[in-house]
Amino acid sequence: MSIEEKRVREFAYQIWESEGKPEGQESRHWEMARKLAEAEALAPKATPRKAKAKPAVPVEPASKPTTTKKPRTTKKPPVA
Repeated sequence: MSIEEKRVREFAYQIWESEGKPEGQESRHWEMARKLAEAEALAPKATPRKAKAKPAVPVEPASKPTTTKKPRTTKKPPVA
């Protein structure tokens, strides 16, 4: 079995499972799987991305001056 045949078989099985394993749909599943395998074979291969270089010395974020917030007061209803 060639790699292409194996891939078509895998696709057909995935399609069959995703549709709830219906009976009598084999030819449609195989045709869909064949088209998927062809498209996959024609697609350009993705190249792995290079990892970004980490700085040699860890950079500390600039510290913000700490400010104390006043506690919020609750508004009292007006006296009638």
